[in-house]
Amino acid sequence: MYKRQVLQAMYAAGVGVPDDLAIVGYDDIEFAAAAAVPLTSVRQPAVTMGAMAADLLLEETEAEGAVKPHEHRRVVLQPELVVRRSSLSAR
Repeated sequence: MYKRQVLQAMYAAGVGVPDDLAIVGYDDIEFAAAAAVPLTSVRQPAVTMGAMAADLLLEETEAEGAVKPHEHRRVVLQPELVVRRSSLSAR
């Protein structure tokens, strides 16, 4: 929501996006590609995140009665930068 407001406010103030100001969003919501100036955004691997969360939850519940307790682990997934016009200046 804020991304749309920032783009609208910049337009109203006469600030050119991306010529005067580059804007990058996060989560790559549907609005990002459909905006008047398509918004560069960071896309999270949502499907992979959901599958990994389910796997971790199953591991945790299956380990409840086990001899060896469940070990927590940290999982880091790579986001993807989706470059669109809001960060590509003609300069």
